[in-house]
Amino acid sequence: MSWVYLFAAGCLEIVWAVGLKYTEGFTKPVPTVVTLVAMAASVGLLGLALRHLPLGTAYAIWTGIGTVGTAVAGMIMLGEPSGALRLMCIGLIVAGILGLKLLTPA
Repeated sequence: MSWVYLFAAGCLEIVWAVGLKYTEGFTKPVPTVVTLVAMAASVGLLGLALRHLPLGTAYAIWTGIGTVGTAVAGMIMLGEPSGALRLMCIGLIVAGILGLKLLTPA
């Protein structure tokens, strides 16, 4: 169950990171509330995952999911660059996430 919590926490990190763009400096009420709720839920789920997962592994995977998801969301939703080298670097992050998952018992 810890891995499910961690995955959900990472997905919520994507939500709040993208949400920050839409808050326009926390001046838009709805995106601000969504962002703050997603932040709190993401950290809360990370805390639950840490009950059974090593800190370094869980934190690296949490931030990795957030990093990859936010970068992909930026490309899809905001028209950010998606060149081959950028995609290759994102692929390396994914490989690191998968490697940590495979090498961590639980």
